[in-house]
Amino acid sequence: MHGVTHLMMASTSSVYGANTQMPFHENDKADTPLTIYTATKKANEAMAHFYAHLWDIPTTMFRFFTVYGAWGRPDLALYKFVDALLEGRPIDIYNNGDMYRDLTHVNDSVRGIRLLMDVPPVRPAQASDIMDGDSLSPLAPHCVVNIGNSDKVRLIDFIDAIEQSLGIKAIRNYMPMQPGDVPATWADTLLL
Repeated sequence: MHGVTHLMMASTSSVYGANTQMPFHENDKADTPLTIYTATKKANEAMAHFYAHLWDIPTTMFRFFTVYGAWGRPDLALYKFVDALLEGRPIDIYNNGDMYRDLTHVNDSVRGIRLLMDVPPVRPAQASDIMDGDSLSPLAPHCVVNIGNSDKVRLIDFIDAIEQSLGIKAIRNYMPMQPGDVPATWADTLLL
């Protein structure tokens, strides 16, 4: 009807919010947003489901886990840390470094998207047609897929690796957890 054969949308691992059961699976509840950013991404997922249901638009929502690499966002920890080390400025280390992130290289993110481009979700005839563990909606051609590394890296180890790579020791400013942040992210990527 609309000529859309497969709508693919970016969401975020942040939608898992205050969940503590890890690794995060696509079918885990995502009802505890901790920031406005997270709430808007979850709202986008809900609106995409609505459109998929009413207009039969095959839709895949990608929940990206801490993507880094060429042309990365300058506000991400990697770039902030590197810039600070090169300029001799201190780096802020939240939660006193007791944090973990599932770091995903941009090339791996692109590969995941590419693998699913030609595999649009199909509206199931009945709920029993959905395979166990699949994130396919029982009501619409809509699914959610984690795009991550399926591993978690400790923040302190991440900083150590940056220091080693640059040959510069960081001036470390240990701080408490930021409001709205989570201590860990970790993707279950079995659907991909």
